[in-house]
Amino acid sequence: MDSELNITYITLGGHVEVDKYRYLYFLMMFTVYILIICSNSTIVYLIWLHQNLHEPMYIFIAALLLNSVLISTNVYPKLLIDFLSEKQVISYSACLFQCFLYYSLNGSEFLLLAAMSYDRYVSICKPLQYQTIMKKTTVRIFLGLAWFVPACQVAVPVSFSANTKLCNFTLKGIFCNNSVYKLHCVSSRAITVFGVIVFFNVSILPLLFILFTYTKIFLITYQSRREVRMKAAQTCLPHLLVLISFSCLFTYDVIIDKLESEVQSNFPKTARLIMMLQIILYHPLFNPLIYGLKMKEISKHLKRLFCPAKFI
Repeated sequence: MDSELNITYITLGGHVEVDKYRYLYFLMMFTVYILIICSNSTIVYLIWLHQNLHEPMYIFIAALLLNSVLISTNVYPKLLIDFLSEKQVISYSACLFQCFLYYSLNGSEFLLLAAMSYDRYVSICKPLQYQTIMKKTTVRIFLGLAWFVPACQVAVPVSFSANTKLCNFTLKGIFCNNSVYKLHCVSSRAITVFGVIVFFNVSILPLLFILFTYTKIFLITYQSRREVRMKAAQTCLPHLLVLISFSCLFTYDVIIDKLESEVQSNFPKTARLIMMLQIILYHPLFNPLIYGLKMKEISKHLKRLFCPAKFI
């Protein structure tokens, strides 16, 4: 279907606000996008550059930060173009593709966090077997599955939607997410059921696995020496903070959709804008901040990069 969706971008409000604030919105979002790319890419570069960071834990961190850049790149360029445009439109196929990338990459985030929790579990609970279990091949398999599995599963409901008749051509939002299904003339039970299955597979199951592994880590370290508990806290705390942040924002995405369905046009445009921005603004900046400050080895290399005089 090549029809165009007339996107109602609540970011811009009315035509008067578009003329008055569009360049300010563009500058703000462009600055945020550059910060996201630079902060995440800097840590990825340090992990790639330094041999002592070529360990599974840091490789998973690099993959997670790269994933944040991909999620942001899926949203920000189109958003920046819309701030400078008189009319914000997107083809239905392009909207579905953006929706597909958004949810498959978000699913990858959960699976990468699950791989990181497993790595910490083996490192702390089975240290003598760590080198045998977490081999380079194992890490490659985990990385491949983290991106491949969500993409395959999300592709199914999205491909169903490609052939569904549209009765509405106005999408409320700043990018294409699950609200795209509201454009259909008839709600498809197959899409709904498979969407729930995908949600369970790529978010709930990894989340339960992560909680299980960190519970095991907590129980084992609780009975260990103070030094062991401190070391476990130093490596596990950043991952837990990122998990909590991402889980809250992912739940936020579902809540927004439900709120819009229930309150319809009574839902304030400004409130909807603020809520939607949480999803694409905080988490991509939160990740490099947490790993840069809380991971001792990464923090050390960052200080050497930006304050080389202190290490001469």
